[in-house]
Amino acid sequence: MTAIPLPPVPEPFRLPFHYGALHQLGVDWLVDPGPVRDLLAKHHPDLSTAEFDDGRALVSLNYQLYFAQYPFGGGITQEIEYNVIAYPTADAGRLPALTYAQYAQGWDQTKLLGIARIHVVCDNPFAIRAGRELYAEPKFPGWFEVALPSLNGPAGETWTVRCNAAGIGPDGDTLTRGGTPLLDLTAALDGLTPVPANLAPVTGYGTTEDGRLLAGPMNVYQPYRWYDLGAPEHAERTRVTVHAPEGDLGRDVRSLLGDTPAAGAWTFQSAPVAAHNRAYYLPAGRPVG
Repeated sequence: MTAIPLPPVPEPFRLPFHYGALHQLGVDWLVDPGPVRDLLAKHHPDLSTAEFDDGRALVSLNYQLYFAQYPFGGGITQEIEYNVIAYPTADAGRLPALTYAQYAQGWDQTKLLGIARIHVVCDNPFAIRAGRELYAEPKFPGWFEVALPSLNGPAGETWTVRCNAAGIGPDGDTLTRGGTPLLDLTAALDGLTPVPANLAPVTGYGTTEDGRLLAGPMNVYQPYRWYDLGAPEHAERTRVTVHAPEGDLGRDVRSLLGDTPAAGAWTFQSAPVAAHNRAYYLPAGRPVG
C-alpha cells in the first residue's frame, strides 16, 4: 500500500497549534436526518451523516474563546462553528453503535465520529487564513458580543453569544466590524449537574477545493462537562435566534433546527493559572519601644 503524504503546512504557520487558554460551549440537536444528509453531501461528499437515537442526525453550534501566545506577544480569538456529526463513508464498517448520550460522553474511541464543519465565523483574520489553509475550514469573518461564566464575575452557568457580520480590510490583517447581527445562542445551564466527558481528541473534517477530505484532531487536556438536556423540562434552557435568515448560515440553521429543543450541551473552561489577591492595610508609623 502506498503511503499518503501529509497535507502541506504553508508559511508562516506551525503545527501543532497550542492554545494558552480555551473557553468553549457546544449545543447539540438531534434532528431529521434527510435534510442533514443533503447539506452534508453538498459540503463534504466523502462523509456520511452519523445516526443516533431513532435514526436521528446530530448537528451542533460550537462557540470558542481562546488565547494563544506567539513570539511577538498574545492573541485572542473567538469563533462559532455550525457542524454536522459525521464519519468517512469508507470507514462505515469500523463505527461503534452508540446512543447520543454515549457519543456525547466520549464512548467513540475510534474518533471517526467527528465534526464536519459547514460554516465557521471567526473574529481573527490570521485564524481565518489558518483554518482555511491548514484544515479546509469554511471560515469567514464576524465579531462577537458575549456574556460567559467567569471566576471574575457573578456566579452562574449561563452563556450568551451574539455573532455579528464583519469584513476583512484591504491589508488582509484587520477585521472591520459590521452592524448586522447574524445569530444569537443562549444556554442557561444553572442548577444542572454535568458529567465529565472524555470527548478529546475531537476530529474535525474539512474538504479542500480540489475535493480531498481532511481530518484534523484537536486535543483538550481535561475532560469536558456534558449537560443532558433531553428531559422536557429543559426545553427552554437553550435558544437560537437567527437574525439574518437570507444568509447561508442563517438559512442552514433554520432549515435543520426548526423548533427542535437541544439534546445536550457541553462546556470547557481552562483552569486559572494565577490569582491576584485582595489588598490589605498596613499599620502606619513606627513601632513603639
